[in-house]
Amino acid sequence: MASFPVDKTHAFGKLILFGEHFVVYKVPALVGAVSAYTDCKLEYTAEPGLEVIDNRPAVPLYKEKKTEEGIAAINLTLTHLGVDTKKRGVKLTFGGDLCCASGIGASAAQVVSLARAVNIADSRSMSEDEINAAGYEGEKGYHGTPSGIDNTAATFGGLLRFQRTEGAPIFDKKTLLSPIRIVYASTGITSSTTEVVGDVRAKKEADEAWFADLIGKYTDLCEQGQKAAEEGDMDKLGKLMNLNHEYLQELTVSCKELDDLVVAARAAGAVGAKMSGTGRGGLMIALTPTEEIQNEVASALEKLAPQVWKTTFA
Repeated sequence: MASFPVDKTHAFGKLILFGEHFVVYKVPALVGAVSAYTDCKLEYTAEPGLEVIDNRPAVPLYKEKKTEEGIAAINLTLTHLGVDTKKRGVKLTFGGDLCCASGIGASAAQVVSLARAVNIADSRSMSEDEINAAGYEGEKGYHGTPSGIDNTAATFGGLLRFQRTEGAPIFDKKTLLSPIRIVYASTGITSSTTEVVGDVRAKKEADEAWFADLIGKYTDLCEQGQKAAEEGDMDKLGKLMNLNHEYLQELTVSCKELDDLVVAARAAGAVGAKMSGTGRGGLMIALTPTEEIQNEVASALEKLAPQVWKTTFA
């Protein structure tokens, strides 16, 4: 029997340049897929039931804290795809080189890779849109009401402009004049997206006028950021990332650990830095226009952060 083609199940991690939390309220976001990926091997077994082997690299305690949500996400994905583990056993082995951490889209990469594995195992001919839809259903296990941005980046890769609507989300893959070099670092803290999103919703409902003003300023910033990214204006892009971080601080989704990494990255030469993802832990990202600056910023952050990575949006 031929070995399972796990290389065809790749699903990418992501970093949000602009839009975390705001994107939930149907305004645009800009997200870049990283080159690291999750893959999935699926085997059907004689005994009914579900067996999950999780070989993904992860920051300490990430997988332990996410175990219950992860099983829920896997079951939602399988149910959406019509796979009944009560009738036929399923053994899943997750791997790849994407290090699981809050903010990198690890949950979406997991369920999108699973959807790809089902597609292969059952000899289906699912479109990328169908893979993405299955990933969105699975994300509900982790996030309750996901924005859809993570599974879309995991499925399609590249740099994407994403916006939720009352119907299907709108996403547009962007072409860049020059690559965007990024350093990203982990606080080592795993946060709950469901809890943080709920806190933001509570702040919005407590002061609708304040939130409307903030989301209006963010929407203008995102449009400027998209233009700067497409034109290769790294200085302007960096300044807008800095401003986006201030807006996220105002939402109270940053934390001291994230703020310290942001300050250190800017001091080391990054033209912009901000938290990325859920916040209150997780990841920060830094914009580094040259390979030399990218290396210098990474070295500086390695003195503070438990994990540091370099990537490029192209």
